[in-house]
Amino acid sequence: MLVLTRRSGESVMIGDDVIITVLEARGDVIRLGIQAPRDVQVHREEVYRELQASNREAASPTQDEVRAVSKMMKPPFTSD
Repeated sequence: MLVLTRRSGESVMIGDDVIITVLEARGDVIRLGIQAPRDVQVHREEVYRELQASNREAASPTQDEVRAVSKMMKPPFTSD
């Protein structure tokens, strides 16, 4: 992990197109401004982790759903 010291008004560059600026530092609360291209997603960590968990849950079928799909995939019984 890179650890930097910045004062209010100072910035950090990430790559060529992401700028993080310290807007205000008051006690243990720091306000940051982030400039990034629209195609770069920027989330607070706790929101990002919640989104990931929701996506995993939505993409994971329940046992009932697996059974229903398996039942539909079985070929019909044929007698020769």
